[in-house]
This record gives sequence, structure tokens and C-alpha cells, in this order.
Amino acid sequence: MKKSPIENGQLAEYLKKMEDDSKAVYLLSGGQARLTVVSSTHIVNQMKANHRLGLLETYILGQAYTAGLLLTSTIKGNDRVILTIECGGPVKGLSVEAWACGAVRGYLLQNPIPLTEELKSLDTSMLFGPGFITVSRLLEGSKEPVSGTVMMQYGNIAKDLAVYFDESEQTPTLFYISLQFDSKAEVTGAGGLFIQAMPGCSDETLASLSSKASALSNLGRAVSEGKTVSDYIEAEFAAFSPEKLSESFVAFSCPCTREHFQSYLSKLPQKEKDEILAGTFPLELECFNCGTVYSFTKSEVEALFEKEKDR
Repeated sequence: MKKSPIENGQLAEYLKKMEDDSKAVYLLSGGQARLTVVSSTHIVNQMKANHRLGLLETYILGQAYTAGLLLTSTIKGNDRVILTIECGGPVKGLSVEAWACGAVRGYLLQNPIPLTEELKSLDTSMLFGPGFITVSRLLEGSKEPVSGTVMMQYGNIAKDLAVYFDESEQTPTLFYISLQFDSKAEVTGAGGLFIQAMPGCSDETLASLSSKASALSNLGRAVSEGKTVSDYIEAEFAAFSPEKLSESFVAFSCPCTREHFQSYLSKLPQKEKDEILAGTFPLELECFNCGTVYSFTKSEVEALFEKEKDR
């Protein structure tokens, strides 16, 4: 993966001064609930640069990246989780893959998202339309993923993930995702929360957490103002006696390499190889997961194909 430069110099300097993105896990109310919090400002900005996204596309995919990282609190080791949305609205769908180690990547099916009229708000319900949300866990050593799918009820990633856990896993959960944009449509703060009821969680605690979740102060704005997510949790959930269990680094990362694409080219059927050689150069291949473009000259491709013939 290659990181595209942040073209806005002022934003680039702003990001240099910010703390690295992170994921922290807490217990609330003496272990009755578990809370995962993610800061994702660097990730969302790098995602925007690599995928060459506009404001709307950044808003949609930025939420999905943050959600994917929140979901990694349900896996461990070398496991990974994939969040997939298939829908009938202009978004069409998206796929985000996140590893327990804190790496995340993914893409929109439509970039840019086609609109027939100007948006008057960032309500995403009409952008998704009818659709399905799927969470798949690929556990180390397992041949098949463990997946669950529910119909989207809100056209909102956070709310529909809560529906997924309620229906597919019978676990009361709360999700909250926040992206803060400045007057120039740049992301200055991003993050999210994932609260899960643990076995034995009382109805009173659930009701209190639900009430609190509906009255949270803006997390993205808090991060843009220089607060850490730990500061935010300690302040917002003080009444629930938050106990931090772990904190780790998270980042936008993709294992794609130039060598991977060379291997892909070398294994193409001869007919497709001939079509490539008869086409335009340089040949540019893009990783849809991270937006990295790998460029090959005609002489490089010819040498690659000849080398494969000699094997």
C-alpha cells in the first residue's frame, strides 16, 4: 500500500500535532457492560486521500471504517471482521475489512456516489435505501467465516449495527459514530463507541446506558478540540465508573504490493495478456481496498510475460 499525500498543507500540519488513532476497551458499572472507543481522524483523512473521496463519500466510508474498527473488539489474535452493505440506494454498497491487530481497509461500490439532486442534510437513509448489512468474522484456523445478515431498518450504519447485534446475536448493544467537518469540508475529528451488555447486566444499567447514549456530546468535535478519547470516556461515562482494560494503535493499512499485482498479471490467460499488450501504456492497476495505483511500463509487462513462459 502507498499512502497518498494529504494535499491540504494546513490539514497535514494539524494532523501531525494530533495523537495517533487508537482503540480502547473499558468495563462499565463493575463489568455489566463493555465499551469500545475508537479515534479515527488520521485513518479517515488517509482513506479520503487514497480513495480520492468527496465530502459525502468520506462521510459514508469514514463511518464504515470506524464501525469496522469497533467490531474488532469481538475478535482476537489474527482474526478479522468484514462489514458489508448491499443496498438499493445511490451508495449501492460498501465493504470494510478490519483485523484484530487494528488495521482497516475497504471501499465504496460507487465513487463518486451519484445523486439526482443536491443533498440538504447528512441523513443517510435515502442514500442507502432498502438493503442488507452483513457482519462476517474470519477466525484463525477456520475455513469458513461466521456470518450474520439483517435487513437495514434505518439506513444508518450505527443504528443498523445495533439492530444486527440485537437480531442476529441477541446482544443489546449501542453504537455511536461521529465525524466532524470544518468549514472547508475537511475532517478534523472522527471516532465512535460500541457498548455491549455483558451477561448479568441489569435492566436498570441498560436503561441508564441507553439514556446516556442518546445524550452524548459530540465525539468528533471533542477530538477536533484536542481531547483524547480517554478524556471523553472518563468525562461522559463517569457515572458508570469506567475501567480501562486495554488500549492499542489502529491505522488504515492494506497488505497489497506491487509483487502481488505482478503475480496476478503473470497468471492471466494468454488471450487477456495479448489484449493488454495491444492496449495503452503505462498499464495502471488499482487496489480497490486502499486505492493504491501500481503502474507498469510496456517493457515491464513484456518481460513479466516472457518470464512466465520460461517457467
